[in-house]
Amino acid sequence: MKAIVASKFGGPEVLHLREVEKPMPKEKEILVKVHATTVSAGDIRMRSLNVPLLFWLPARMTLGFTKPKHPIYGMELAGEVEAIGQAVTRFRVGEPVFASTLAENFGGYAEYKCLSETGLVLTKPHNMTYEEAAAVPVGGPTALRLLRKGNIRSGQKVLIYGASGSVGTYAVQIAKTYGADVTAVCSTANVDMVKSLGADHVVDYTKEDFSAGGAQYTAIFDAVGKCPKSQRAKALAPNGLYVTVARLNTKQSIEELTVVKELIEAGQLNAVIDRRYPLQDMVEAHRYVGKGHKAGNVVITVA
Repeated sequence: MKAIVASKFGGPEVLHLREVEKPMPKEKEILVKVHATTVSAGDIRMRSLNVPLLFWLPARMTLGFTKPKHPIYGMELAGEVEAIGQAVTRFRVGEPVFASTLAENFGGYAEYKCLSETGLVLTKPHNMTYEEAAAVPVGGPTALRLLRKGNIRSGQKVLIYGASGSVGTYAVQIAKTYGADVTAVCSTANVDMVKSLGADHVVDYTKEDFSAGGAQYTAIFDAVGKCPKSQRAKALAPNGLYVTVARLNTKQSIEELTVVKELIEAGQLNAVIDRRYPLQDMVEAHRYVGKGHKAGNVVITVA
């Protein structure tokens, strides 16, 4: 099968299209023919190994010291079940699925991927394409976890910083399903897109300081981990909560993915796709995402 393999840590040029052995499902695994995957900020950090000094040793232990321990990246995917292990009961051959691979040694950048049937995998939302569904399993549940940590509720006045990224676009939409009054912060290029997601107010951070107008928020959700401390200190109401992805528990659950899927099928949540690239253009996709200006998600078509 074809796969994008990282030969070493470094820039996008370390990624190469290779022929590798097609995996075979174990007793309790499913084999997925991958239709689409994504390039996320997490993939960029993993490839470059550009992590804070505090996390240098844990990152090396997880990802490898001299070369990538798991050289096929890709944290989420959507595809079709091609084969199942003898003990599999949850899935059938031919079913469309979407999944997070964070707990399965990654592997979305390939034509096939084996997944545990008890892992973070569900049948694909019926109202999404494979490309759209591939952009959900990490960003959607992360946004839900972020909002839940801030005790999101109806009538709450909240601010979402970094509203145009993958987590941010989902956070805006999910916050509205809770009935919150949402102020979204993004750059000029993404103002209209963020408004279309349902944000009640949009602040262009390149033109104004969201804390300058005197507004007070019961919760500030930092979807990119970059909200200036001075601004949030002024804008956070007494007893308000500041929640950032930078300190969020990264452990995923099937319950979170299930809730996100239900919102999608109810027509309350959509995936924002910035660009699409074929598998063979993975280097260009990594270069683009590495610039840090993507809106929503960048999708890779595999099959």
